[in-house]
Amino acid sequence: MGEPEAEAAKRAIMSGWVTQGPEVAAFEQEFTAYVGAKFACAVSNCTTALHLALLAVGVQPGDEVVTVSHSYIATANSIRYCGAIPVFVDIEPHTYNINPTLIEQVIGDRTRAILVVHQMGMPCNLKAILDIARRHELPVIEDAACAIGSEILWNGEWEKIGKPHGDIACFSFHPRKVISTGDGGMLTTNNPEWDKQFRLWRQHGMSVPDTVRHTAKQVIFESYPMLGYNYRMTDIQAAVGREQLKRLPEIVERRRYLAQRYQEMLADVPGLKLPTEPTWARSNWQSYCVRLPEKCEQRQVMQAMLDAGISTRRGIMCAHREPAYEHETWSCGSEQQVCNCEVGKCDRLSESEQAQDHSVLLPLFHHMAQQEQDYVMKVLKMTCQV
Repeated sequence: MGEPEAEAAKRAIMSGWVTQGPEVAAFEQEFTAYVGAKFACAVSNCTTALHLALLAVGVQPGDEVVTVSHSYIATANSIRYCGAIPVFVDIEPHTYNINPTLIEQVIGDRTRAILVVHQMGMPCNLKAILDIARRHELPVIEDAACAIGSEILWNGEWEKIGKPHGDIACFSFHPRKVISTGDGGMLTTNNPEWDKQFRLWRQHGMSVPDTVRHTAKQVIFESYPMLGYNYRMTDIQAAVGREQLKRLPEIVERRRYLAQRYQEMLADVPGLKLPTEPTWARSNWQSYCVRLPEKCEQRQVMQAMLDAGISTRRGIMCAHREPAYEHETWSCGSEQQVCNCEVGKCDRLSESEQAQDHSVLLPLFHHMAQQEQDYVMKVLKMTCQV
């Protein structure tokens, strides 16, 4: 962020309207234009977006939602907020996304939705997933937290993730994402009834929006006909988001350039496995994840790089291995409804666990200089050759 974002925040502050208002409405309109969706609804973060998306498609306590464990814990948590059970499916080792060939075998009578993740900005195989979902009459929600600016080849045309190609797509504007509002989220859909529902839910179910009530020439008493939530985005955040959205094309272009440099210059490292971008996908490269050679221990590599002044992150977490999910209900699709696997280890999620244990996310940001990237690669090569 820079001066344009600071000026945008000042604009909202000086306007006197700092909560959800005209800046949020403008951000939503500009976001729909960018991704090609009919509707966009801004919320406080992507977790709340996922929660509302699941509620909108009818997920209720006791239902099952097919998803991945290999994701930030918010994906699984949003299902548990509904009282539903996450049914974890393993990933493809080369894309780190849900393996479509494993989905159908875990669909049962209690399955209510499929929640897929475009992990680290890499689009998942939506065509294969939607074919399965439509056969079973299941809605598809896209956790696109990391995927703003990513694209998928759809009917011969490149289209933005978020159009949406499933039923609802959910985005994050956390500081680690490609664009940020400090924190925040967005839901996109082509369903007007769901969009209407999102707007009621995000503001405690209030029957009349603040913007209407405060500009009315007559006194209006609002009512609260349903249980809602405080999931609003502020106008300060939205003003910043509008500036960030203007810069998104150049940010994604630069990230793709840097990712290509990693691909070309790390290809000769023995045993190092680089991420795969399918021919039908264009990632925004929110993160660049490498699988370490077998001889390299993840923590040791990360520590060596940290000692050299380079910050990395471990492979994407697995929710089923976290202490919270020792007490939460989840399934791996085995014959038992609830997984009885050993804590922290599930044979049906072995690819997910290996990705967490043997992968490292390298620095990648659009202001990254080539000299900085060259230094990262130099240290990684030296570390992997020890």
